[in-house]
Amino acid sequence: MDIEKWKNVIEMARRQKDAFFGSYQSPISFDEKENFKGLHYYPPDIKYRFELELGEYTEKDTLKIKDTKGNIRDFIRFGEFRFNIDETNCKLQAYKSELQEERLFIPFKDSTTGKETYPAGRYLDMESGSYQLPDGRWILDFNTAYNPWCAYSENYSCPLTPAENILDVEVCAGEKNYPHENK
Repeated sequence: MDIEKWKNVIEMARRQKDAFFGSYQSPISFDEKENFKGLHYYPPDIKYRFELELGEYTEKDTLKIKDTKGNIRDFIRFGEFRFNIDETNCKLQAYKSELQEERLFIPFKDSTTGKETYPAGRYLDMESGSYQLPDGRWILDFNTAYNPWCAYSENYSCPLTPAENILDVEVCAGEKNYPHENK
């Protein structure tokens, strides 16, 4: 893997997201858009990128997850990723809204949550076409972790992170908390 190329891809995606957040369709308020200078991110760090087998469940249970407005949403517990960060064994559940969906949804919290990152947690979305390798392994890259839109506006309702996806380590990668400082 070419690490410089990987970093450039991460940074380009961030620039594109910042441009979108300054646009008309952005979830941030009109007042904030006027002075918007970009979101806050950790520097790209290869330590938080993994190529992993997904332990797909044969019995796929439905998990009810509350959202930020108090509604309950059904998610399919599709599989589990296991990995190590700083010599700590970690695992995260991967969910789908529907079995035939091509995307894995991974909400998570870690030791930065509520300090440097959004208090309700961050998300990873992994499309099979972009994040699945030819050998079947998945790319779990925390450098692509992002805040749900409810971090930017109370107009949105976002799934909360289930207790089973709370990590006991710091994940200093991806998007940081949006401080609404651009007002």
